Amino acid sequence: MQEIHVAVLGTRGFPGVQGGVERHCQELFPRLAKLGVKAEVFARESYVDPTIKEYQGVELITLPIIRKKSLETILHTLWGLLIIVQNKKKYDLVHMHDIGPSLLTPLARLLGLKVVMTYHSQDYERPKWSSLGKCILRTGEWCGARFSNQIIAVSGYLKNYMQEHYNREAVYIPNGVTIPERLPAGVTLKKFNLKAGEYILGVGRLVKEKGFHDLIAAFKGLSGDWKLVIVGAADHEDDYSLSLKASAQADGHIVMTGFQTGKALQEIYANAGLFVIPSYHEGLPITLLEAFSYGLRVLASDIPPHLELIKDWEIIFPMGDVKALRDKLAKMTASGVWQTVMMQNIKLVQENFDWDKVTQATFAVYQKTVMKAKA
Repeated sequence: MQEIHVAVLGTRGFPGVQGGVERHCQELFPRLAKLGVKAEVFARESYVDPTIKEYQGVELITLPIIRKKSLETILHTLWGLLIIVQNKKKYDLVHMHDIGPSLLTPLARLLGLKVVMTYHSQDYERPKWSSLGKCILRTGEWCGARFSNQIIAVSGYLKNYMQEHYNREAVYIPNGVTIPERLPAGVTLKKFNLKAGEYILGVGRLVKEKGFHDLIAAFKGLSGDWKLVIVGAADHEDDYSLSLKASAQADGHIVMTGFQTGKALQEIYANAGLFVIPSYHEGLPITLLEAFSYGLRVLASDIPPHLELIKDWEIIFPMGDVKALRDKLAKMTASGVWQTVMMQNIKLVQENFDWDKVTQATFAVYQKTVMKAKA
């Protein structure tokens, strides 16, 4: 089969951009390039280095944006779509990532484009959105479900949701993870004054749905010498992210590292004593898969995407319940330094969340879409 030419919309871009969709695209499209996919990824200025035009066989097209959360995604997607339409004969399909950009799926189809949508999360559940914003995102979900040629769901929960609510069959293709090198304590731990095995780790953007306010509140009630480390930054600085930073500044045992990547992030993951994900909302969290890949002990809120990955109720707590979270933290840190390699977690991600398998499954969806278009 000849080369498949794909335009990619809905991501901020890569490499090294914070966010689950961005990590997904950074891992997926270079692998697809090796299978004969020519991908053009439309990235957003101010998140990426505009001088980088190519990354591991993937073309990056950077467009200016309005840095406003209510307009940024949809305007960037519209601009990218208008550029694609001008050269639509060279594209076999457009790959829309998530439900916000999918609001423009009907327009893409009307203009003669084939569309694959990846459903990453129910974005309208995030507390940052107004009632109008939630309504628009639900409309985007409907548009993607109704007009996409093919749908990919990153979790079993989202696949079932598509079937139950829209009578659309989605292909389950999860996020992936690569088994990492376990780096010893080094310059990064020294920089943040951390001891291997003696800190609790949370990783993610500083937004309310990640639940870091609950984690901080629960941690403040603990005794002992453990530290709490939160790795991440805010895309749009607001009262919430500033309040988290203020809480950290007031407590010498809480460390906010900002966004980290590469070897620094590897070192922080590898030497954590416990990984906690207190989220109110997720798709299929790459950070949790990463924690598994490092063999970390984990503690997670009881939302469906987490329960899809974790079956042990001893390491689950009710979402938003600070007391229950504090009790679990106290129990799991009571033995002092405790850094156990959880081989079952490593095996889980090796068998079920391998990026090469994710890539092959995505390529099969592309082939099916293109073949149907030519039939």
